[in-house]
Amino acid sequence: MADNIAVSVRVRPLNSKEESKGAAWDINSETNAIAPQAGSSAGTTDSTSYQLDNVFDPSCRTKDVYDRTTRGIIESVLNGFNGTVFAYGQTSSGKTHTMQGSAEEPGIIPLAVHDVFDSIDHSEGREFLVRVSYLEIYNEQMVDLFSADTRRVSRLQIKEDSERGVYVSGLKEEIVTSPTQVLELLRTGVARRHVGETNMNAESSRSHTIFRMVVESRAVGENASGAANGAQDAVLVATLNLVDLAGSERVVKTGAEGIRMKEGANINKSLLNLGIVINKLTEGAEGKGSHIPFRDSKLTRILQPALGGNSKTAIVCNVTPAAAHAEETHSTLRFAVRAKRVCNNATVNEVVSESALIKRQQREIEELRKKLGGEGGVSQEVEEEINALRREMLEAENERERLANELEIEREERERAEKAASAKISNLTNLVLKSSAMDADGACDKRPKRGNRRETW
Repeated sequence: MADNIAVSVRVRPLNSKEESKGAAWDINSETNAIAPQAGSSAGTTDSTSYQLDNVFDPSCRTKDVYDRTTRGIIESVLNGFNGTVFAYGQTSSGKTHTMQGSAEEPGIIPLAVHDVFDSIDHSEGREFLVRVSYLEIYNEQMVDLFSADTRRVSRLQIKEDSERGVYVSGLKEEIVTSPTQVLELLRTGVARRHVGETNMNAESSRSHTIFRMVVESRAVGENASGAANGAQDAVLVATLNLVDLAGSERVVKTGAEGIRMKEGANINKSLLNLGIVINKLTEGAEGKGSHIPFRDSKLTRILQPALGGNSKTAIVCNVTPAAAHAEETHSTLRFAVRAKRVCNNATVNEVVSESALIKRQQREIEELRKKLGGEGGVSQEVEEEINALRREMLEAENERERLANELEIEREERERAEKAASAKISNLTNLVLKSSAMDADGACDKRPKRGNRRETW
């Protein structure tokens, strides 16, 4: 199913520092257009009017943004399609507020979590298994936000296979059965995320985060027995990525120094590569066989399926209407217009092999059901025992994957060390041989000196 990326713009209210200079943009939520005001600083640099799928003015609530950008993607995920939603924009433009929200106004992530479980509760004839992970990309290093183990910073690897697609090997996954459990895990992860103070934001995100939900389901009961032989064993495996990007920033405005400047440089570098990838895709580089630099940053590599690949994708571009940031707002809107032209080709992910966790655990779960409560064991106690077994089995798989990664990394480090030692020995050998050759040449040049006088008696 070919669909363009859905791109929306959310304009945040002016803050106290910006109110004195006022707004510089005309926002029309009915026509979904945003344009610089005539005579404003935004209009003097560029008078372009930008047309997007949705334009949300400062009075709009996050629930409205969610309903028009994300709810449809959640429905698709429950039907086996991959989905991705991410917030983009300059620093202090409201991205984290849009994705995470607050207790009074929940963001897209908690709203999506509740929606997933509400849909599962109301579904009939299917068994679901949901697992989640939380990844941070900080200074181009991947960090597992569900793990307190600092060693896992260097033990995560980006891998790809035909059935799982692009994934982060070694990343801890948790099997979850309720939104309360997921939100508690999220709070733990958010507390570990890197944030810092700049001149533009008291709690500026210094990293990108990717919250991932993998939703597996299979037909049960009459639906399973009525399916064809091939479909009877099929499992739908869909991945939902909810991404909170750090914002692009200028040192002149943020006043960043030292570690904050290094963080900002890495943030800008990864966002620049995201922009390059979007440009290449809109130019049709993939169809022409041209190189698209997905691998130049970890962010674009992980998001590769969401950018022109097998996913339904929505981008919420956050901007400020302030005249002081007109140039940055123009830049974000130009990115939005380009991203809107990227076409994805989402397909239903149907798996019949053991790559689906629900299939790998099937035999053990059925045996436990028979022991605890018969074939139909549906009591709460039985389900709790089953979920405990699922988590135990998944943790064992996670541990095996982590150990395999560590062995692979140690092997690569050992090979690099051996190559370096071999090169050093080779250089020393060459130096010794060269020195010996020079000594031999010097010996050949030595001839007996003739005296200045003839010898006489």
